[in-house]
Amino acid sequence: MTARVRNICALGGPAALIITLIGWTIAGMLPVPLSPSASADEVMRFYTEDPTRVMIGFVLASVGVVLMLPMFALISVHMLRMEGRTPVLTFVQIIAAAVTVVVNMFPQMLYALMAFRGDRDPETLRLMNDVTWMILFTPIMPFIIQNLAIGIAVLSDKRSVFPRWSGYLNLWVAFAFIPDVLAYFFLSGPFAWNGVFVFWLALAAYGAFLVGMYFAVRQANSTLDGALDAPEKATA
Repeated sequence: MTARVRNICALGGPAALIITLIGWTIAGMLPVPLSPSASADEVMRFYTEDPTRVMIGFVLASVGVVLMLPMFALISVHMLRMEGRTPVLTFVQIIAAAVTVVVNMFPQMLYALMAFRGDRDPETLRLMNDVTWMILFTPIMPFIIQNLAIGIAVLSDKRSVFPRWSGYLNLWVAFAFIPDVLAYFFLSGPFAWNGVFVFWLALAAYGAFLVGMYFAVRQANSTLDGALDAPEKATA
């Protein structure tokens, strides 16, 4: 794999963030997310007033979240360099990354599905909306496990394949996801699914993770180039 291809793969993180945010904005999730205290009629209007716009937005977001995969694969490649013959954290990261992408993608499809028909019962639609929001934000353990695996691997690595700050970044991101489970207990306020400690903190943390790891992976890519060139120079 050439350095150019690896660097393009690293762009998957920021690309996923940008395209997903664009999709959410088109769909109407941003800048003001739908509140869990919204009435059944308000939820109905969100999905049925302009269903084509809603479907286009969430379909675009579902495409966006999948773009994380190439960068996650590169992270695993570099973690394998760190761990060598016993790449336990590498495999943990691979499995957790695959799960997090599915967890991120599935709700986007459900949001689009809710706009597919305009004749649903409002209470049924509100139930589907509740389920979808909770799926998007509360299954935090795969995300936390992924970030902990990366963070521990980076901080345990003596060769500095990834910059050391990226290890602390991943530990902070893992910690930032913890309040998400509180969304089960609040219909309004900072701990509701649209609140500052659930929606906005999780979004900011995950955005920082995707952008920060882009730069960390780019740095690791450059050290990989040097490692690959070394045998050739020795032979020459």
